[in-house]
Amino acid sequence: MDRSEPNETTSYCPPSTSSSSSHQSLGEGNSSSGHGLSLPRMASGQLHHSYTLDRTSSSLLATTSDSSSLRSRGVTPKLRRTPGSAGAPGTHPARTPLTDHTVTSCSSATSTCGASVIVAVVEGRGLARGEIGIASLNLKCPELILSQFADTGAYAKVITKMHILVPLEILMPDTASEKGKGTKLFNLITENFPGVAFTAIQRKYFNERKGLEYIQQLCAPEFGTVVMEVQTKYYCLAAAAALLKYLEFIQNSVYAAKSLKVTFKGSEQTAMIDSASATNLELVVNNRDHRSEHTLLGVLNHTKTPGGARRLRSNILEPLVDVDTINIRLDTIQELLQDEELFFGLKNAIGHFLDIDQLLSVLVQIPKQETIQVAEAKITHVIQLKHTLDLVPRLRLVLKNCKTALLKAYSTSLEDNRFDMILAQIKTVINEDTTYLKGSLNMRTQKCYAVRPNINEFLDIARRAYTEIVDDIAGLVNQTGEKYGLPMRTSFSTARGFFIQMKLEGVVLPQGRLPPEFIKVTKHKNNYGFTIADLMKMNDRCDEALREIFHMSYVVTCQLLSTVHEHIHCLYKLSDAVSMLDMLLSLANACTISDYVRPEFTDTLAIKQGRHPILERIVGQQPISNNSYISEGSNFVIITGPNMSGKSTYLKQVALCQIMAQIGSFVPAEYASFRVADQIFTRIGVDDDFETNSSTFMLEMKEIAYIIHNVSDRSLIIIDELGRGTSAEEGIGICHTVCEFLLSLKAFTLFATHYLELCHLESLYPNVENQHMEVQHTRSGDTGAESVVYTYLLNRGCSEERHYGLRAAEMTALPSNIIQESKIIASKVSQQLLAKHHSDPETQRQRAVYHLATRLMQTARNSRLDPESLRMYLKGLKKQYEAELQAAGPSESMDTEEE
Repeated sequence: MDRSEPNETTSYCPPSTSSSSSHQSLGEGNSSSGHGLSLPRMASGQLHHSYTLDRTSSSLLATTSDSSSLRSRGVTPKLRRTPGSAGAPGTHPARTPLTDHTVTSCSSATSTCGASVIVAVVEGRGLARGEIGIASLNLKCPELILSQFADTGAYAKVITKMHILVPLEILMPDTASEKGKGTKLFNLITENFPGVAFTAIQRKYFNERKGLEYIQQLCAPEFGTVVMEVQTKYYCLAAAAALLKYLEFIQNSVYAAKSLKVTFKGSEQTAMIDSASATNLELVVNNRDHRSEHTLLGVLNHTKTPGGARRLRSNILEPLVDVDTINIRLDTIQELLQDEELFFGLKNAIGHFLDIDQLLSVLVQIPKQETIQVAEAKITHVIQLKHTLDLVPRLRLVLKNCKTALLKAYSTSLEDNRFDMILAQIKTVINEDTTYLKGSLNMRTQKCYAVRPNINEFLDIARRAYTEIVDDIAGLVNQTGEKYGLPMRTSFSTARGFFIQMKLEGVVLPQGRLPPEFIKVTKHKNNYGFTIADLMKMNDRCDEALREIFHMSYVVTCQLLSTVHEHIHCLYKLSDAVSMLDMLLSLANACTISDYVRPEFTDTLAIKQGRHPILERIVGQQPISNNSYISEGSNFVIITGPNMSGKSTYLKQVALCQIMAQIGSFVPAEYASFRVADQIFTRIGVDDDFETNSSTFMLEMKEIAYIIHNVSDRSLIIIDELGRGTSAEEGIGICHTVCEFLLSLKAFTLFATHYLELCHLESLYPNVENQHMEVQHTRSGDTGAESVVYTYLLNRGCSEERHYGLRAAEMTALPSNIIQESKIIASKVSQQLLAKHHSDPETQRQRAVYHLATRLMQTARNSRLDPESLRMYLKGLKKQYEAELQAAGPSESMDTEEE
């Protein structure tokens, strides 16, 4: 459906007949009773309603919140209301089509990704508790996505997955909230998604056998391998059964056989970024202004199609972990950047495509009821399909001489003769010159004359009648203008039909006002819009003729679509090609705006002169750049420095560059190498959460507990200011313990802290490295006052800024004697602590040996140097090793030998 013409192709919407607190019984046939299930108020305070289908007719039980509920758009047939509910009993409002669900909008940066996904979730019981299946279907795309989680992080992964999906409605078994005592999963979902409609379905509809039958029946043959993948994934099959059954009831339509794309996505196929980390890093939503485009998505999003934007968002939230796939994307972007003709040719070709996913979503549905609105919408969809297929030859031509593997693969897929076959079939029914046009009258005309003449004799007669009425309307308007001597013209809008417009410039109205014959007058400055009684009658005749045209055209187009369903897979291929090409063009376009470099993938994170991509967009110029280096030999970096010195920005910069690299994008740096991360965790300072009555410290501990329970050796961990919500002693203790736990893993960790006491870990563990944000001190020549200049540069070693909190206090109204006394006490404490933290020579020597060994292993695995360069590099390693040994001084064993 064309979203630009909501009034023209709007489906039949039921009147609002129920109060917000009524219970409703839904049944098929002549059910005489129904038993509703009342749920208590949820954590969000929303009241839920009960909807029951009679058990004797294999009915569905659903309990839905009135907030943004699907029920607000109608109910299933045979609606019977309980006594006392609002509205006349026995009313049967019709259902709206699937695409007419209200879609809640996100920020401007994510406006293409509003809530449009219905998700079904089910958890095993008894010994299977913690085994969770998810089935989701996007209303904008006919793709059924199945997932199943059974490992230790299942609950967290489910919540993360659902945050990525942005659900419009969540379905769960009614047993998940029996007697108001929700299961752990139920409570987590209602806490994390308080504004999302929740629906409880009878547990019996979560049936894995039925789910497998649905998939075998609906899955397009080309995606049939998914059946082998999911036939033992009982819980995602059960979720699929409930989801598809529910959609059939609320939808009043069914999916055509062998028409759905069904995929199984396991958590191991992409990197996991939990919802808190996505928020902290501002991946898709800006934390200060949700409408702002100052996010990673906003920086990279130069897409031309809704499908491309959805794909980019999905990839940012779920980056790839397969290096070969990432490199194939990087090769493609490199070719696009090197071949201007290909870049601009693709950009121009892609820009003309509509939302193919949404078009597919309505094409594969078969309505259970035939109405004029449904007929008109189907004709629109066929015109949009013809418009889409007309663009394929142009896209083929652009890709004809491409070189990289991915572009060649898409070029080959577009050579499929089924595209030409479908287009040829459409052209046997639809006029050659019929195309998709913007503008309500233009599109109305296209729909009216879409079907070729001489296919249906009654259709031709109805169109002649329509043409005569339109000509009569134009004649009536001209006569009226001549009658009153006024400059009138015929106009059209979807809401008003044909009406009269008049612009008064230098024209004097008779008697200074409009004639009384003119009714429904609107005025904007000197522009008048109005109608007359005869014109309204003609509009009614025109609408009646259109209804006849649309009804007869619908019969013809339905026959046409039945043949299109047989070749639906090639349209899925086209959708995939267009969205992927659009995303890669967008990533290439970002490189033309900023100076980005192609990343490499090794076992080391090494970034030369890296920059923060979002900050670069905000300031409009290159911000201060920094180097980053993390390897297996030094996988734990402690970063110190004063407030506002740039620690948090640097941490986010590293994480954002990692994500950009793993989606196949170039990154803002002079050189970049990354180790693929399977999970990205962030713990960044937060304020108290009054809604959940959680203090800063409690939130910190929850986030750290989540990291500890889910971290792996391939994770990237960003921790900024841990333990500041409690006393200094406890904070240092917690930080020290957490650091030692993470040190035992091979995960790459960046740990920013104000606790300088943690810097001594470098002397205890060889894989710890201290770094700090450098600041400079300047003294005024006039007043002698000292000030701090932030360089935002990262350097080796621990920060020497011992009392930057006191310097900040000096800028306030605190008395000078208090500040001086504070400095004296702080200096004494610091001296005592520093005296305890020194490294003995033997530890330093062991550290030097450890560093040499890890660098040699890294060189053996990743080096691509020629023999001479490799020789020089190894000599450098030797000199560095000898220097570290000399700095450590003689060891105790050497002293013993000398004696």
